[in-house]
Amino acid sequence: MIVLLLRVKMSQRYTCTRFRHMIGKAAVKGRCYHGLSATRSVQNNHFCAVNPCFIAIVTECMGGGAFIVISVHQTGRVSPLHARVCGHSARVLDVKWDPFNDRRIASCSEDCTVKVWEIPQNGLKDHMTQPCKDLLAHGRRVALIEWHPTARDLLLSSAYDYKVFVWCLDTDVCVIQTPVCVINTHQQLVLSLNFNPDGSLIATTCKDKKIRIIEPRTGRVLQESSSTSHRAFKILFLWNVNMLLTTGKSCWNQRQFALWNLEDLSEPVLEEDLDGGSGVIFPFYDPDTHLLFLAGKGDGNIWYYEVTDVKPHIHFLAEYHCQFPQRGMGVMPKRGLDVSVCEVFRFYRLVAVRDLLEPLSFCVPHKLGVFHEDIYPLTAANQPALTAHQWLMGHDQGPVLMSLRPGGKDLQTCHVTSHDEPLRCQDTRRRHDIIVDTREWTEDDTQSLDWISSHKLTKSTL
Repeated sequence: MIVLLLRVKMSQRYTCTRFRHMIGKAAVKGRCYHGLSATRSVQNNHFCAVNPCFIAIVTECMGGGAFIVISVHQTGRVSPLHARVCGHSARVLDVKWDPFNDRRIASCSEDCTVKVWEIPQNGLKDHMTQPCKDLLAHGRRVALIEWHPTARDLLLSSAYDYKVFVWCLDTDVCVIQTPVCVINTHQQLVLSLNFNPDGSLIATTCKDKKIRIIEPRTGRVLQESSSTSHRAFKILFLWNVNMLLTTGKSCWNQRQFALWNLEDLSEPVLEEDLDGGSGVIFPFYDPDTHLLFLAGKGDGNIWYYEVTDVKPHIHFLAEYHCQFPQRGMGVMPKRGLDVSVCEVFRFYRLVAVRDLLEPLSFCVPHKLGVFHEDIYPLTAANQPALTAHQWLMGHDQGPVLMSLRPGGKDLQTCHVTSHDEPLRCQDTRRRHDIIVDTREWTEDDTQSLDWISSHKLTKSTL
């Protein structure tokens, strides 16, 4: 009751928002995906990855690990005999789509490997067992993977051997046994990791209850928390307020989130309890609209907030309730949203009790059929700003930006910086005041699928 009153008070104090009346609406039965036997792994990962072309779901199987890849438009019942990606010898723990190639996906597994797969242009017709890249260096099962947000062909992995590796995939070799960077700073299991917007820093949470900000090229720890009042599980950069957000448990075992100053991790700036649930809270952040979503694993609750520079920085908007709990969740990139209905965020909820994948759209009640620039600012495009070798040489650059206006093709890119001087936490903020035009951009061939060309989402992917 105390938490509820605090949220009501916060809402009354902060009323000037465009998203006050945003609502969440689940897809009707005919537009859901049925018959998906999701994994029963206890790993606290999403188990689902989405892009404008494909959906990947980690499935339960015997004698190895597998995940299924289906077209995003293939709604309805999925055949139990549908082709799968089944090259792992043990259970798959997570999957992530390449942000710059809608047909390339990475997977990590209990077999101590990370594999990268190239999905055929028209989807899977037969079982796929041969990856295009096989990454072999971890000594124990690999729990986390993350693509670099602005540089092509860079992948980060973390395993139960407490090591974090940075891999360069820009090579003709199929089996890669040597990562380009090794981070050995953790003495216990890494629970979560996240890149800042330009990929110059990573933030991690660890089983030792500490939060670290690390320079990924050298493994140097720039900041480390010492607070014991908050046990952090998941972590995100909130670049517009130059802070970190973590979700976890309080000393009273309440689920909560905490806000941290990037320059001082000694104590959290803000702590707020959510409820007494036992599942992990997954945080999702939209840096364009500054919307923050907190989704509980094992329940049907999704809290959403707006992040501003007005204290206390995180302002409660509303809470979405669903009868059936989610085991995992995927998020559609902004370029795959339907701007004609003012859709600003779309989840794909993995409802294991019903073998169901349910799209859940959050829409702003604006006039339909009109492009609203106030809720659709420039967003990250599916074009890299750097090559892997440029990043390894010390260059950092913000994401290439695109407009979601139907028919628009204008791309812009953020300023390039080179870290010849020691890195500072304040360098992680995206610079909107120095973006310049990139006029030699060419269309990404991963968006030229024949079966997607007639769909209305094509307008937002160009």
